[in-house]
Amino acid sequence: MVIGVISDTHGLLRPEALELLRGSEHIIHAGDIGSPEIVPALEKIAPVTAIRGNVDKQAWARRFAEIEIVELAGVHVYIIHDLNALDLNPKAAGFAAVISGHSHKPKQETKDGVLYFNPGSAGPRRFTLPISVGRLEIVGGMISATILNL
Repeated sequence: MVIGVISDTHGLLRPEALELLRGSEHIIHAGDIGSPEIVPALEKIAPVTAIRGNVDKQAWARRFAEIEIVELAGVHVYIIHDLNALDLNPKAAGFAAVISGHSHKPKQETKDGVLYFNPGSAGPRRFTLPISVGRLEIVGGMISATILNL
């Protein structure tokens, strides 16, 4: 299964990001959506699981939770905007991956058998950080990740 991962769009959905997400069977938006048009545009590609980030304060954003748990291809994924707010042990809770955003810095690492993945920011450029999205692939219960720079 191929899962597109995007975060910190802050109201800007770049055509290049959409192109990199095409072919995804599911899309995760890890918060700071920034505009009510973003998620419906992503839903034209694949089903979306999205969470609210710290800038998503408007009425339209209330339909999104601050944390989501999704099972994809038999793998449990925990989605939280700010990884610093994580208040559980993902391995003990049975999660294969923790997806986050907030920092605008793309990062992937595996700790204690759990993938921690931040696709970076796909929205307006911040400082000298790259513009990026991510891709997860689940094959035979194993999850792998790739950061895709725009």
